[in-house]
Amino acid sequence: MDVEALRTFVAVAEAGQFQAAADELGVSQQAVSKRIAALERHVEATLLVRTPRGSRLSLDGQVFLPHAKKVLAAIAQAERALRPGSRPLRVDVLNRRIAPAQAVYRFYRSHPEVELDAVTLSTENAAQAAQAALEGTIDASFRALPTHQVPAGISTERLLDAPLELLVGPGHPLADASWVRPTDLTGHRIWIPGITPGTEWAAFYQALSESFGLSIDALGPNFGDEVLMDALADSAALATLVGSGDRYVWPQTHDLRRIPLHDPTPVYPHVLLFRNEDQHPVLTALREYLRATRPPPPHDMWAPDWVDHRPVRRVGDVRLPLLPGDGAARPARRSGY
Repeated sequence: MDVEALRTFVAVAEAGQFQAAADELGVSQQAVSKRIAALERHVEATLLVRTPRGSRLSLDGQVFLPHAKKVLAAIAQAERALRPGSRPLRVDVLNRRIAPAQAVYRFYRSHPEVELDAVTLSTENAAQAAQAALEGTIDASFRALPTHQVPAGISTERLLDAPLELLVGPGHPLADASWVRPTDLTGHRIWIPGITPGTEWAAFYQALSESFGLSIDALGPNFGDEVLMDALADSAALATLVGSGDRYVWPQTHDLRRIPLHDPTPVYPHVLLFRNEDQHPVLTALREYLRATRPPPPHDMWAPDWVDHRPVRRVGDVRLPLLPGDGAARPARRSGY
């Protein structure tokens, strides 16, 4: 059914004259007549009866009018739903305890008027998250996606680097250190339950272990963060790695220690993925907020070779440098390769 013909029928019914409806719609009276005739052929009924004073609804037209108005109202609602900013921004933060979730929450606290929906696609890898953005299931996702795997139609911007920290119990040999080097962890077991093969975080920890000769594993079932904290508190040999912006809680009696890593400082690079054409105003505001609030990168930063280390906007296979007016942070120096 022709939506414009339906809209024209409602206009004539309310105005009572073809010419008045034509003026309202900004078309000729002839165009109005053609649309009504086409609509009547489609529904196989006479909807309007011409009179010396204009037109009036037929019995069929009286029955049809409220349904026509409902259809037009539904179409208008659908169109409004697709306009940028008319619905909440849907952002995948991967895990509600880690840095992206905390950053999005701080953004919301500083912009309480915005509408957003933070979701966790915790079982999908970076490629699957990028596909979800392409399909419109989400607007954006924080991922460590290798540059050569960025699909066409997806832009990327590296906006959030999370320096790693060692988390150990009070009996661990490194528990009293103020900071440690990655190489100091050689020979210590680092347990990170939840590393899923084929994910970007699995690739990250693989690169980290190979670069510094570390023993990182995810052996055994993953019973959750609470069980991990219990295991660390009870062990003099077990350690794990967390991001400096990650939020974990444990009983005070556990006396767990968060120890920064330096010389070099490994960072987990959270890259924001989003559709090229996405013009959601909250997405723009979020990107601007993250650029303005991101801390200076560590002078001795380490990240895997497959991560784009420059603050660029990537469109498919094209890399576009961010101009000073874009508010991007300066490129970070790299070491430890």
